[in-house]
Amino acid sequence: MKYIIAALCLALFIVILLLIHIKWQLDLLSAQLKKRLNDGSRNYVQVSLLDGSVSRLVSEMNKCFMQDDQAKQTLEREEKQFRETIANISHDLRTPLTSIKGFLQLLERENPTESQQKRLAIIRKHTVELGDLIEHFFEYSYLLSNDSELHYERFCLTDETAECLAAAVPQLEEKGIEVQIGQFDRVLVTADREKTVRIIQNLVRNCIHHSAGNIKVDVTDAEGVARLTISNPVKDSSAIQPERLFDRFYTADQSRRKSTGLGLSIVRLLAEQMNGKAYASLDRDILSITVELYAHSGAALSE
Repeated sequence: MKYIIAALCLALFIVILLLIHIKWQLDLLSAQLKKRLNDGSRNYVQVSLLDGSVSRLVSEMNKCFMQDDQAKQTLEREEKQFRETIANISHDLRTPLTSIKGFLQLLERENPTESQQKRLAIIRKHTVELGDLIEHFFEYSYLLSNDSELHYERFCLTDETAECLAAAVPQLEEKGIEVQIGQFDRVLVTADREKTVRIIQNLVRNCIHHSAGNIKVDVTDAEGVARLTISNPVKDSSAIQPERLFDRFYTADQSRRKSTGLGLSIVRLLAEQMNGKAYASLDRDILSITVELYAHSGAALSE
């Protein structure tokens, strides 16, 4: 009888050791999975279990991880090829466009008749539009591939916004758009001035192309966050998906061909490069695009 009890005790002891070993290995597996998710590590998980079913589970998990890593690598290669293609296309298009502009200037100097002047004006208009499209492609591809250091400096976001609006007055007047100034606080930020100006210019340009009426501009500072908001009425609010406005190549009007859909993508990309963000909201027929900028230390500064 005592041999049976001893055998049972030994078996129980072995089972307890096995359970402790399994728990320790599962904790190790959990830690490896957490590290892979949090750190973006591509290391595969490893355990040494005596139980074959759990070992097979780990093996299948590693196969899934391998397929996921291969898919990510393929996506990264395709993204790189996409950027290179866009940059090459933009460069190839700029050369003949420069020639077209040069010959157009020569024709305008040859005392054209009134009817010829009208035709040349139409050509120039479409040439300018084509140039804007090409510049958007070039700028977007450049921003994606450019790893240059940001040049942070302290400046007034309100003043830069006012200057960009003043520079756009001829285009705004041509479209019959008036600028209404809302809350226009004097807000100081520490950011890259050149990139910030690009953001403002793209926001204003977006309104010039797509606004169905007068635009409203607000510059505010709330809890250390500088906010620039430009609002404009839209013709068909049901056709607009605010959450998709920053997707590249997205245009609310799919029949429209004068927009690459890259303007707001560039805005978000520039804002995120400076640890800020950009988002859109739609209230009935009023579309608002907001950019939040932070100081280099993580918060915007204002007077």
